[in-house]
Amino acid sequence: MGIFGNLFKASGNATKADMSAIGTDMHSHLIPGIDDGSDSLETSIELIKGMQALGYKKLITTPHIQGEFYCNTPETIMPGLQRVQRELAKQHINIELQAAAEYLIDDKFEQKYKSGELLTFGRKHLLVEFSYFNEHPRWRDFFFDLQIAGYNLILAHPERYSYFFREFAKYEEIKDRGVLFQININSLTGYYSGEVKKMAERFIDLGMVDLAGSDLHNAHYLQALQQASSNKYLRKLIDSGNLKNHTL
Repeated sequence: MGIFGNLFKASGNATKADMSAIGTDMHSHLIPGIDDGSDSLETSIELIKGMQALGYKKLITTPHIQGEFYCNTPETIMPGLQRVQRELAKQHINIELQAAAEYLIDDKFEQKYKSGELLTFGRKHLLVEFSYFNEHPRWRDFFFDLQIAGYNLILAHPERYSYFFREFAKYEEIKDRGVLFQININSLTGYYSGEVKKMAERFIDLGMVDLAGSDLHNAHYLQALQQASSNKYLRKLIDSGNLKNHTL
């Protein structure tokens, strides 16, 4: 039995989670040993099997690229992807796995995008994140340049940027710029905090959510994701018809 062997056993009349209505997950950390996500090939495979059990058909994994901390490049990410793909084929696990990246908007970011080596998915979609601690003073400049260059921007987990909570107009400005919002499904369970949960719910109530992601790092994330399947706001989001995961 795998390292997460009991995770999806039924309890009483409970049934397994089914995320097949979402279909594609576009935010995770499944390449072993290159960021704060999976720490081994075995862990990666077990996490992927868990996602398949939840109903996902396609995973786009997105390792961190952050300043000097996670100095990933296509040369570190793609060989790691191929290693996981080979193991999936070896174990006859039939799920599509691709890779891009999650880029932090930091002082090193301008150099990265001007190099022309950004990893994208879908229709030139680019996953970016802000710092959890403060607003980068040049994010508007970066977003403008990227959109002029044809990138379709996705802001990862906007519900987690607490410095915007009292400046909701900043969120509206970002949406008005045509940036897609991707919330973490686990935010709806209170996994990060009650305030984050409320903000994610507010986005759903206002129809501002375009994508739902797992942000899967480890077994704890996977277990919370399974529990989220009965969340009323997740059902509301799926029923809204606003989700674009299936287009990726």
